[in-house]
Amino acid sequence: MNISVIVPVFRETKTIHAFLETVQAAFPAPGHEIIVVDGHPEGDTLAAVDLPQVKAIRSGRGRAGQMNRGAAMARGEILLFLHADTLLPGDAPELISNLLSGNRDRVGGAFSLGIDDDRFSLKVIECFANLRSRLTRVPYGDQSIFLRKDYFDRIGRFRDIPIMEDLELMTRIRKKGGRIHILKQKSVTSSRRWKKEGIAICTLRNWLIRLLYHLGVPADRLAALYK
Repeated sequence: MNISVIVPVFRETKTIHAFLETVQAAFPAPGHEIIVVDGHPEGDTLAAVDLPQVKAIRSGRGRAGQMNRGAAMARGEILLFLHADTLLPGDAPELISNLLSGNRDRVGGAFSLGIDDDRFSLKVIECFANLRSRLTRVPYGDQSIFLRKDYFDRIGRFRDIPIMEDLELMTRIRKKGGRIHILKQKSVTSSRRWKKEGIAICTLRNWLIRLLYHLGVPADRLAALYK
């Protein structure tokens, strides 16, 4: 199955080229495509992108809008939303294709969460995050969500909100009866935010934001807590 890898970026100049080389090796053309969507008004990350397979486009700031813009440009049967600090297994295309080929009941899926840090506290966070996503079938964006493009368009794409767009979409899919499958293989995300903010503070802040979101606090008010 043809996969369009959509990468929303903002100020990722230092790491983007090496990251995209890894993605390009796993998702080679012509069977797949890679679309980088820069939310910075000057497109500074795009200036560091110099790979022929990669489509580089600008968008307004905001991950939801960036991913929707990339999806609108995509030609693949499957849309894979990949964060620029996250790495997938080398056989990710086969894992996704094997999951969705010939099974129209499955509208998409995600990988299990991995964190590139061996500290015990982060492994506990990783374990509980994976337990939660398997029980609820509501993965978050750092688990590299993938969806059939026709279904993504039909359900209305990401809501244009500044935060929690991944949770909102996955919850909407579940309410409408869509089947999301969580692969056992891991999407390994960077621990840089935990390192920068502190594990306890970062984790408690994330839990608080999710709790307030479920209690109905508007996403634009929650965004201030995440900065």
